[in-house]
Amino acid sequence: MNTTSHTAHPIAGAYLTHAQPALTEQETFSLPIPDYARQQLARAWLWLGLFALIGSGIFSILLVLSRTPGINQLLPGTDFFRIALVVHVDLSVLVWFIAIAGMLWSINSMPGKLAWAWAALYLTGLGAAIMAIAAFVAPGEAIMANYIPVLESKIFIAGLLVFGVGVLLLVLRSLIAAPKVGLVIDGVAALRFGSNASVVATAVALMAFAWSFLSLSHALSGKAYYEILFWGGGHGLQFTWTLLMLVAWLWLASACGARTLLSPRLCILMFALALLSVFIAPYAYLAYDIASVEHRNLHTWAMRLGGGMAIAPIALAVIFGLYGASKTSDTSRPLFAALVSSMFLFAAGGIIGALINGNNVKIPAHYHGCIVGVTLAFMGLVFHLLPQLGYGAVRGKLATAQPYIYGSGQLMHIIGLVWSGGYGVQRKVAGADQVLHSTAEIAGMGLMGLGGLVAIIGGLIFVLIVIGALRRTTAQAEARLA
Repeated sequence: MNTTSHTAHPIAGAYLTHAQPALTEQETFSLPIPDYARQQLARAWLWLGLFALIGSGIFSILLVLSRTPGINQLLPGTDFFRIALVVHVDLSVLVWFIAIAGMLWSINSMPGKLAWAWAALYLTGLGAAIMAIAAFVAPGEAIMANYIPVLESKIFIAGLLVFGVGVLLLVLRSLIAAPKVGLVIDGVAALRFGSNASVVATAVALMAFAWSFLSLSHALSGKAYYEILFWGGGHGLQFTWTLLMLVAWLWLASACGARTLLSPRLCILMFALALLSVFIAPYAYLAYDIASVEHRNLHTWAMRLGGGMAIAPIALAVIFGLYGASKTSDTSRPLFAALVSSMFLFAAGGIIGALINGNNVKIPAHYHGCIVGVTLAFMGLVFHLLPQLGYGAVRGKLATAQPYIYGSGQLMHIIGLVWSGGYGVQRKVAGADQVLHSTAEIAGMGLMGLGGLVAIIGGLIFVLIVIGALRRTTAQAEARLA
């Protein structure tokens, strides 16, 4: 039976009050929490993601220290700034995103092959640890390749390979244990389809990495080698992150009481459109040489086509649904903050992408906006899932402020990059290599740095909030452990 309730959500410091019937079970986009064995697996992936963020934060501090006179002489390597940047990016994007994917795929899975799942977790965790250790032991040259920057050292490459084997095992187990969507198309079925589609996208990405490796000329080396190696698979992973972000948006919107204007069937159609674009990758490998411009452009075109067609309708449906949200509470406000911040940052990144002209810092502004949009969606989903996985609930003013702090810092960061990019400041350079000529260029990069600092503080707050929740194991979880 539907009931009418009144709610208020903070928007620009004000509260908008709406009346709307409560969501029916079929309209609710959420996934049921599975049995205890799979819960434990999901919890373990969450811990890996948290450790990845902590490690990323440590390397962000090292980035600052590497530019501090006197202290930088105590750090290993002749250019520890780029070394720390490589590991920071890999931990904050690759490892963190895969960990959240592992958590969601564990929740959305059938029983069975749990030994595979735990082996995948251990291998990805071990690989991530080896990559981080390599920065201090044998860093080698930092290669700032797109999608997966690397340190050209045997230890780092070994860690990346171990991590890759772990991801492969995770994907294989997730494909085998993927639950059927079924004939009843409701919110649960839609999210199951979106999650399953993200597993398939990751499988295609891994195939692209392998295909590129087998096709690459041995005459190539350095940045040219890794740029081509990771281009096709990197684009495939963007579909994975996008599909999981859309799953998170729909799930968080329902948790906030929003009635998504798209039906579950239409949401599945949007997921299917994104998934179909993933399969342009095999054609790109069959039709063109992997080093050709046509090969590169086809991957980019597929990502824009499939991602754009799926994202816009779901985003608009969620936005309009939020204005009529039927529920507000201490636990839903942080979810609302994370959701709207995620959508705003992702949209900003997309708009900036349309303004790119030339090889300047507008390019990192574009992907920083999109990546942070995904990260904020995952942060909000972690907030929502913590009590369902047996941990304490996230609530309070600090938890609500955290997405806004992190998001505003990242927004300042990308605005500074766009500002500087308008003056032609080049990407992937630092310090004197940036060759800043004017006050406007210096101001733009200064805004970027200030925004980065605010974002680091926001990320630290997230870690502290989650650690606090992890320490508050619910009575139900304690009874299960007894």
